[in-house]
Amino acid sequence: SCGIMGITVAHIALWTNRLEELRDFYVRYFDGESGPVYRNPAKGFESFFVRFDGVVALELMRRTDIRDSDEGEHTGFCHVAFGVGSREAVCSLTERLRRDGYRIAGEPRQTGDGYFESVVCDPDGNRIEIVA
Repeated sequence: SCGIMGITVAHIALWTNRLEELRDFYVRYFDGESGPVYRNPAKGFESFFVRFDGVVALELMRRTDIRDSDEGEHTGFCHVAFGVGSREAVCSLTERLRRDGYRIAGEPRQTGDGYFESVVCDPDGNRIEIVA
């Protein structure tokens, strides 16, 4: 340790070719607050920061030379988990996402590590855990 106190996660970044669609997904279903679009035309880069509880953010990024990857599990970050407060909220949000056509990758269940959770895939196929 280098003696730094109070370290928090500032943001997590995702490459996408569906920038606005991902922004809308995280705002609509997970109460994110989107900042304005940032554009750097010289680099073919655009991004949005979507903040949760005014603290942690997802940086959703698109650049013209970044291509879609194969779906499925791979090395790297596995999922992002959003706490929704109760088992009922997990079930309710899971059903809302199902009705709206999103793929449910894991039905609501009690896990061995103490969470009640479900798993949904965002428009790019990233795994999102909904936990209580």
